Amino acid sequence: MAVSTRNVAILGATGSIGRATLDVVASLGDSWNVWGVSGHSRSEELSQIARQTTPEMAVLTGDADPQSLDLPGKTRLLTGADALVELATAPEVDVVMAAIVGRAGLESTLAALQAGKRVALANKEALVVGGPLVHAMRQNGGELLPVDSEHSAIFQCLTSGGGSLAEGKKSVRKLILTSSGGPFRTWTTAQMRDASIEDALKHPTWNMGRKISIDSATMMNKGLEVIEARWLFDIPADRIEVVVHPQSIIHSMVEFEDGSILAQLSPPDMRLPIQYALTYPERLPCIAPPLDRSRAWDLSLEPVDHDRFPALNLAFEVARVGGTAGAVVNAANEQAVALFLDGQIRFTDIVPACRMALENHQHESEPSLQRLLQLDRWARAEVQRWSCGMQA
Repeated sequence: MAVSTRNVAILGATGSIGRATLDVVASLGDSWNVWGVSGHSRSEELSQIARQTTPEMAVLTGDADPQSLDLPGKTRLLTGADALVELATAPEVDVVMAAIVGRAGLESTLAALQAGKRVALANKEALVVGGPLVHAMRQNGGELLPVDSEHSAIFQCLTSGGGSLAEGKKSVRKLILTSSGGPFRTWTTAQMRDASIEDALKHPTWNMGRKISIDSATMMNKGLEVIEARWLFDIPADRIEVVVHPQSIIHSMVEFEDGSILAQLSPPDMRLPIQYALTYPERLPCIAPPLDRSRAWDLSLEPVDHDRFPALNLAFEVARVGGTAGAVVNAANEQAVALFLDGQIRFTDIVPACRMALENHQHESEPSLQRLLQLDRWARAEVQRWSCGMQA
């Protein structure tokens, strides 16, 4: 019996998750095909990916000259943010890998879900910004499978008995997200105040992009994952917990009402959760390395220091109130991280900038997409204005 081809669209193909997805799809064999790819500013890398995979469609969203791309003859080139939606909703596409960093991935994620696609979600900001909207779009038949290693671990624990996610959630007491603690796990607040950009980018476990690396250093990345978990699993914030696990082997845990805890363990390699999101419910051989059980492993857990990492308290507030709070804090964080990477503010100014924006906005419980996008622009401008006042 012939196996039908599964067509994958990789949004954010030039990033670390996108490149890992290319590896996974190639390893899955001829029944899997890269149908479309997108990139933002790395036109040369997008060209290279297209030549390797010969997709039907390539999308360039940044300012690079489209004429600079060297694409195969069969590949149709589209430009601009609107083209992401066209790629994500193409009838030929079965699975959309949503790996665009930041709020820019929201519209294409919503469109893919509305079109009934399976969305492998690596873009946590889509749920942070538009959680209620994403939740509603899933009712149209679209599937949302987590790619973040922490949420993939929770999903695997909840469905480990072979039942549905809804059945697995019935007896849950806590979802426990693990965090490496980032590069400043042992730093004092005073040391972090003087942290350089290079210090903040030195993640001890994962090789990630600049923005996500800074988020890991502030632990805002984990805070965004708390908000994401609230919407992804439809679990209230007071049933979500964060612990520090420096080795990044235990990717997350679920505590059940009887006190039992299930955990998912594997070496820190994103290709495993990527493959699971693509192929669920099947478990197939994976190119990610297995855990080496011939050596001793230190699997330690530590409580989070909320005083040194106030981003987590802020995130739990956002997860509790929902509505417009996620859009404001996400946009404020993106702007503040950009200012830090540009040398305009201190590392320890990032979270206060986010709190300032949250407190200065008028909260709405049931915003439209248009309102969320308006507040995204407002929060970025508010942080920029705030930073200028600091420098004056």
